[in-house]
Amino acid sequence: MKRLREIVVTLFLFTKSDFKTTVFPATLMAVAAAPTSLRTPSHLLHSLFWVWLHVLQFDVSNQTINPLEDELNKSYRPLPSKRISLKHALILRWFLVPLCWLLSICYSNQVLYASFGISILTILHNELAAHQHWTGKNGFVAFGSATFEAGAILVIGDDHTSLSRVAQRALICSLGIFASTIYAQDFKDVEGDAKVGRKTVPIIYPSLAAPALSLAMLGWSVFLINLWHIGYLTASAFGSMALFTAMSYLSSTTVVGYQKSYYLYNIWMTFAHCLPLFQGIDIRAH
Repeated sequence: MKRLREIVVTLFLFTKSDFKTTVFPATLMAVAAAPTSLRTPSHLLHSLFWVWLHVLQFDVSNQTINPLEDELNKSYRPLPSKRISLKHALILRWFLVPLCWLLSICYSNQVLYASFGISILTILHNELAAHQHWTGKNGFVAFGSATFEAGAILVIGDDHTSLSRVAQRALICSLGIFASTIYAQDFKDVEGDAKVGRKTVPIIYPSLAAPALSLAMLGWSVFLINLWHIGYLTASAFGSMALFTAMSYLSSTTVVGYQKSYYLYNIWMTFAHCLPLFQGIDIRAH
């Protein structure tokens, strides 16, 4: 039992930082885009596990590329903390690929295609080093996140083979939001990224990054409020969250400050993913 517990903890630590950025937002978006899934709670668990397993595939790949980076930024992870050797982490990395495919084909060919997409994007982003420059990193993260979400929606729904119109709109919006704002995660890691030669938006454009991010968040908030026809209460809460997060990024100057800002960003992002659920549940102008 102790050995099993150690394995579970190690797997969790590979993905710990991505529960708030990918696992929970993607699963909640799936619920919002396929609300009938709430009638079958087990579908939620299936979707959550599918997303987590694919996040694990990506994270193990990412963390075996340059373990030195995690020693600088995230020393709790399994490789820098010596919970697993690099050799065994690489074995796990490639074992997870067919495992994810096998799980996906149990649902449908369409879910398998999403799994294929994640595997390909993982190789491009990590092993082929597209993450070294902000254009490649942001683009692949945006497409990767949308692929995670597409798979999550297919798994959680009653029909594992097609996406509703609401789901399609939500995925397009998610792709745009991630492409234009995902560098919110890079402010807190500037020191470590600079040491390994990574060129992120905050490093290349230090004076423009936070204002551009703030404008993008506020612009997307206005657009989404109108797209999903949400009412006054939800719109006020969502808009206030965007404004509060934008102000936090604009005023932050330290790693701790940017860490707090990034937590706020993830709350805003998760809220944005859930907006389809709020259509028609509070007062709206006619």
